[in-house]
Amino acid sequence: MTPVDVSRGDSPVILGLPHTGTYLPSDTWDNLQPHARELRDTDWHVHTLYDGLLPDATTVRATFHRYVIDANRDPSGKSLYPGQNTTGLVPLTDFDGKALWKVEPSEGQIGARRLAFHTPYHDALAEEIARIKSLHGVAVLYDCHSIRSTVPHLFDGTLPDLNIGTYDGKSCGKMLSEAVERICRSNPCYSTVLNGRFKGGWTTRCYGRPGAGVHAIQMELAQSTHLASEAPPFAYDAVKAERLRETLARILKTLDTLSLSLRKPQ
Repeated sequence: MTPVDVSRGDSPVILGLPHTGTYLPSDTWDNLQPHARELRDTDWHVHTLYDGLLPDATTVRATFHRYVIDANRDPSGKSLYPGQNTTGLVPLTDFDGKALWKVEPSEGQIGARRLAFHTPYHDALAEEIARIKSLHGVAVLYDCHSIRSTVPHLFDGTLPDLNIGTYDGKSCGKMLSEAVERICRSNPCYSTVLNGRFKGGWTTRCYGRPGAGVHAIQMELAQSTHLASEAPPFAYDAVKAERLRETLARILKTLDTLSLSLRKPQ
């Protein structure tokens, strides 16, 4: 099992998919608590949801599960949301605060996972960003995520349907973020927030450098927008998903078009 799958296109838009993978090495699987083997914190079916929406987009998808190591966390282990409940580089609890492991991974095991999984994913992502920027003078990284709409351990109440994160405006040019927000808010079927509970993970914060021609934006979808149920077996709802895909396609096509007006000379 390779840790990352890359599908190359020539659009300025790159889709990052850090949390759709479900692969766990056998020793990691064996060490999971029984309840954790449901893999409830997977970004279920997000790769299917975005498939074909922008045919010439590049996709970079982690094949490993976030319980192995989280590709959207700082490799140093530094928290993205100090003072708030969250999960770490190798999470010790699930989103509900329940312990994941029979025996917590050692520092040595975490380091090995970082080299085997986290590093190859980000090497591939950085390579594709550089390639696309060399083609167009600009690259737009759109990081694709989803989460259950109700997770009391992580946030109060019910999450908005469409959660746009730009690290409080630092990772993405204003023209692009405003266009995405405008498209989201134009659909009365969905609630939208910009830089709410989810402002963008490490991927967004690490790569988003608008002044250098690299824009990064995270989209965290409430899973109620495209799943039949936010509980096992986490089935894909084709009717819900198709309605959402129309909005997501508008977003990606708009980013594709607008990004070229932001090109930096090479």
